[in-house]
Amino acid sequence: MSDEPNSRPAAPTRSSLRLKKIASRLQDWFVIQTTLVKLIVVAVVVLIPFTAMHAVMLAQKRAALAEEVKVMEVAGGPGARVWAFDESVPVVLGSGSVLGFLDANPVDRVTVIYEPLMWNLSERIILVQSRGRQHAYYPSDLETKIFADKAVSAPWSGRLAFIPRAELGEGALKVFERLDQRFANGRPRSADDGWRAVISGVLSSALMLGLLIFLFMQLRGQFKALKFIEPGQVRGSIDELVGMDDIKAEVAQIKDQYERRVLYAEYGIRKPFNVMFSGPAGTGKTKLASYLAKELNLSILFHSAANLETGYVAGGANTLTRIVSMAKRRKRCIVFLDEAQDLFMKRGGRRKFDDDTANTLLAVLDGVRSKDEAEIIWIVASNFNSQSMEMDEAMLRRFQMKVDFRLPNREERLAIIRHYLAQRADKVLPDLDLSHLVGVTEGRSPADLETIVNQAGITAVQAGEMIGADTLMQAAERVLVGNVNSNTTDERERDRRIIAVHEWGHFFVDLQRERERTRDDWDRILADMKTIKISLKAIPRSNALGFVFHKQGTNLLKTKGDIEHDVRVLLGGMANEELFFGEDGTTNGAHNDITRVTQLLHHAVGEMGMYRKTRLNFGALTNDGQRSSRVLDEETRGIMEAQSERLYGETKAVLAGFRPLTEHLVGKLLEAGEMSLDETLAEIRRFEASTAASPDSRAGSGLAFRV
Repeated sequence: MSDEPNSRPAAPTRSSLRLKKIASRLQDWFVIQTTLVKLIVVAVVVLIPFTAMHAVMLAQKRAALAEEVKVMEVAGGPGARVWAFDESVPVVLGSGSVLGFLDANPVDRVTVIYEPLMWNLSERIILVQSRGRQHAYYPSDLETKIFADKAVSAPWSGRLAFIPRAELGEGALKVFERLDQRFANGRPRSADDGWRAVISGVLSSALMLGLLIFLFMQLRGQFKALKFIEPGQVRGSIDELVGMDDIKAEVAQIKDQYERRVLYAEYGIRKPFNVMFSGPAGTGKTKLASYLAKELNLSILFHSAANLETGYVAGGANTLTRIVSMAKRRKRCIVFLDEAQDLFMKRGGRRKFDDDTANTLLAVLDGVRSKDEAEIIWIVASNFNSQSMEMDEAMLRRFQMKVDFRLPNREERLAIIRHYLAQRADKVLPDLDLSHLVGVTEGRSPADLETIVNQAGITAVQAGEMIGADTLMQAAERVLVGNVNSNTTDERERDRRIIAVHEWGHFFVDLQRERERTRDDWDRILADMKTIKISLKAIPRSNALGFVFHKQGTNLLKTKGDIEHDVRVLLGGMANEELFFGEDGTTNGAHNDITRVTQLLHHAVGEMGMYRKTRLNFGALTNDGQRSSRVLDEETRGIMEAQSERLYGETKAVLAGFRPLTEHLVGKLLEAGEMSLDETLAEIRRFEASTAASPDSRAGSGLAFRV
């Protein structure tokens, strides 16, 4: 037993994992390149060790040769210094040409002082020792060539010595500095050409280096866009997706089919694993794909289908081809294409490169190229489905499984909010009432709920307090409504009063129905009323000068009475303006309300057949997907106008009984800037209690509507 630990394989170190990751990425980069690039890379890889070995061998050879030169003995007897410059003989400037001087005078010694410039080019000063002096010459390129040719057979060839300028002593260097100054204007053209060649070589190297850096940056950007994530890099698990039991059941089926694909194949199920995720944004499509990869221990590539559209013919198709090459190298993996709604649109009539990309994806999803593609799971996500958008039938047939994501219901929203609060439980107040928060987030995605909880945490940190119900509601208002400010409306007293009258008109129409339904059960009214807050603060996001923060309706099925109540509530703002300021005093602040009333009445009359003897949907005959193309017949228009007039009159009659209470609450709202539902209901009860003693005042206090 004591030997058992030693028999286990050692855990991989961080450096080995990093090397493995780098090697995998290099393989991915290599597999998506063209054949020409692959050949160039292979050639460079092969040449690198050969050139390195050649450079090392040359360096060693030069070092050995330098050592041999140092130990060489000079012929001519002990003490001879043919390789050294004789500083005892004076140096004078030669006259004429060096070749003429050599032919006309006795020569004791010819010394060539040279300095290498580059490769096979050097600079020379020739000293001819004759009659006790050394005559200095700076030959031209032509003289140098003739001198070199004659040096083979000339009488003075035996007296010729070459000395590198770097070996001169300090005294000799001073002499040659004066010679350089003397011969400055007589330098041969080859010297200037040498410097130009050096500059040209440096410039060429710089350009080549810049090109390589540019290619490297381009390849790195391309590589970052196409990068597989290993299952160990995925944080979290599928259990963290709260309130998605039906969706997780679909994913469990995908997992089972993949893990037991051999058994499924015996039943004739051999198609590739093509899965379509569809549903609103923020519902967890990307998270679920990553968690599936972790469950199956597969690497996954995330890529936005929008990035496939490069604007060039075959641009998206080439990217898909590279993705397929990288996936086939791994054989078993997941490819996730997000935001792919454009790929599902019908082909033809669009830009050609869009169709090229869609056609390539169709071929890829067919899985007919090789057997290995049956090991690849393709997950293509879209924010729409076949019911909300007309899709290409050929593309839809490629997906053997379609998972439709949805927005969470009330219980699921409550569970999701509690889940995110539990992650910071030590900073959350106990026993929170989340009913209002769950109500205002009707129709919101899990991503929106996470954003609200995060915003609540930010608000709590800035205020130095714990996260409570009020903090969460403030965060919900910040996320759902936007940032608000009171400066825009503080200086506009007339507008603030109109807005207050308008918003109380909406509120009292809704309050009337709730009091009738609950028989003045204030606790139930507080729990069921849609309105949560009325504010005179401006919203920059929508340019509104005030807003009502309210819960969304939970009834999916609406009766005729529900629709009429919704219309009355929408008309309440303008009706109240008319009661207080007259018909000429109504404002365009009700524009959005009137638009929604028109849509509701068209739905009731034109599409549901309400207020008609027959139940026909005339809107279906003219609806081609664009609301503006709907043409109203005279009968439908007449019914809509009649019902709008009737409901508007009823709304005004209801609000007339609330006028004293409206006056009172308008003053309170102008003073406070905003009022919550519980504050409003408490103020209404105080107002009614103060006027209950007088029968006359009671008649106008807002209770006259009660049955």
